Amino acid sequence: MAVNESLFQQPIQYLKGVGPKKAAAYEKLNVRTAGDLIRFYPRDYLDFSDPVPIAAAVPGETCIVKATVFRKQPEQRIRKGMSIFKVFVTDGEQDLTVTIFNSKYLYDALELHKTYYLYGKVAGNLYRKEMASPVVLPESEQRLIRPVYHQTEGLTSKTIGKDVSSLLSALSDDVYDPMPAQIVREQGLCHLRFALQNIHFPKDRSALGCARDRLTFEEFLTLQLGLLRLKSRNRKETSAVIPPTDLTPFTDALPFTLTGAQQRAVREALADMNRTTPMNRLVQGDVGSGKTAVAAALAYALAKNGFQTALMAPTEILAEQHCRTLQGMLSPCGVKVCLLTGAMTPKQKAALKDQIALGEYPVVVGTHALVQDTVSFARLGLVITDEQHRFGVGQRARLIQKGDNPHVLVMSATPIPRTLALMIYGDLDISVLDELPKGRKPIETYAISSDKRKRAFGYIKKHLDQGRQGYIVCPLIDENDAGELNAVTAYAQKLSREDFAGYAVGLLHGRMKAAEKEAVMGAFARGELQLLVSTTVIEVGVDVPNAVIILIENAERFGLSQLHQLRGRVGRGEYASTCILVSDHRGEETRRRLKILCQTSDGFALSEEDLKMRGPGDFFGSRQHGLPGLKIASMAEDMDVLKKTQAIAKTIIADDPELSSPAHRGLADMVADLFGQADENSFN
Repeated sequence: MAVNESLFQQPIQYLKGVGPKKAAAYEKLNVRTAGDLIRFYPRDYLDFSDPVPIAAAVPGETCIVKATVFRKQPEQRIRKGMSIFKVFVTDGEQDLTVTIFNSKYLYDALELHKTYYLYGKVAGNLYRKEMASPVVLPESEQRLIRPVYHQTEGLTSKTIGKDVSSLLSALSDDVYDPMPAQIVREQGLCHLRFALQNIHFPKDRSALGCARDRLTFEEFLTLQLGLLRLKSRNRKETSAVIPPTDLTPFTDALPFTLTGAQQRAVREALADMNRTTPMNRLVQGDVGSGKTAVAAALAYALAKNGFQTALMAPTEILAEQHCRTLQGMLSPCGVKVCLLTGAMTPKQKAALKDQIALGEYPVVVGTHALVQDTVSFARLGLVITDEQHRFGVGQRARLIQKGDNPHVLVMSATPIPRTLALMIYGDLDISVLDELPKGRKPIETYAISSDKRKRAFGYIKKHLDQGRQGYIVCPLIDENDAGELNAVTAYAQKLSREDFAGYAVGLLHGRMKAAEKEAVMGAFARGELQLLVSTTVIEVGVDVPNAVIILIENAERFGLSQLHQLRGRVGRGEYASTCILVSDHRGEETRRRLKILCQTSDGFALSEEDLKMRGPGDFFGSRQHGLPGLKIASMAEDMDVLKKTQAIAKTIIADDPELSSPAHRGLADMVADLFGQADENSFN
């Protein structure tokens, strides 16, 4: 093992200047080894190389100026424990007052007649400007681009920078590079040592660009190789080869006719399952396009051939809905369906697991409880995951391992442009449900400002008085933020006491216990609640045909695709439905987005618009649709690199499917690292 490789595996606490206490703080940032630290890239940079004249510094904004100290005012004691120091600087055109609180060290560091770079927020007006406690660099400083790191209690950005610098100084110039030298040459990429040095402490903007290009390419190539290896792993032979099966008893028992798109998706999937290699298919369709009916048809075919189907949903509420829907479609055909969730008692779970293991239930619906070691199947032939982006790749892999290379179907109600879906779901074939079942009425959508909110409430009451139900959705940036959660709770209480006094109003949010959520949604589904105030927890939602109106507060906070998902909570029954978007945001892009939503109900058209306007990030959020977390590459900004690495990854896998050649050892290690230990077994 090369010296640098062994250094990267060293626990962080043994790095010079760290120790156990700092190591515990690093743990909160998921930095456990020296290798983790060297790959803990800055979240931003302070670029002192491009200062602005003091005259151009805008009050209220943060900027960098370059100025010379011409006067220092003596210390002023405001009160016990509080001192203020004032230093006056000029760039030759205009003066600036620097105010320093309680830091004699910084005051002394600013010497008369010396020139400095000053970074901070400007206050005052156009003629008299101030800056409080700025970040200071002397003019003689050579390194003018400084890293800014995510920090945590006990670890400042400056401290992290010092530790990274110490680690970089210990690296030799010939640091082991896991990327094949041929690819580095052909793609014009810089060497890893240069990239690591300049991503943390760039020599200049050009060096930073080179470093980022190299590390982005490396990360996307690793991602694509991992996805292709998952795909090739699923191309092993399966024991669940499903011969052509007559679906007439199933389709005749349905109270509706499958759409052409549903029939096509079923045909494509059955053709896949008739082969010796397992199916690995994504069925993506708009809200209400009938993905569950496709899943039911396939489960029927599996059951008629003696195999079991497992459907994993992200929440108990959704698992219960799928179970009810599948029972409604499959029970008339004699196919039994059961539900396994974490909320069941140990006794109930034990009894059900025994029945599943004996094959008494051909269709098993559940949450992530399905991947527990204690769950086994008699003959698992098909694994279905709903809303794949809610699961890590590892959970899908662990469920698959419960069968003999079973077929895999992934369902997603997030319409994704086909080109993007091919990039992200590199390990899946794709079926698209691009038509809605007959009888679906379009949802009327309106964008209003908050001064019309009272009128909108009156419109909602009119529907509630007619026996219908509705939603009011509040955006929550962080469901773990107690302040935001309190604001939503207070809003729901206010609506219940004032605007909707006398109506049955419920509250639903993600921090509620599963049993509480289940009770609220159950009450809403049964019609016991007329109005549900909710966070976006309803986005992947339960089917309530009687819900006909939804009002979305602060609609500007959402992307088009998410707004469309939320809108899809209504219009699921026989009644005409309405979506009201409330926003006071006057930005041109926001107005355009909301206008597009009002004009079309085609989720795929909206997804194309979202891709144009916001980049791919809006489709994935922080979890990147169940993919491993990326540290530097951006789905939104680096699509060209993603396409290039996908092509290169395909060439590599075609020549070396297991990445077992010496030239690809480093790539294999990076794939295992990116996909995590939980997924590493899936590559063996």
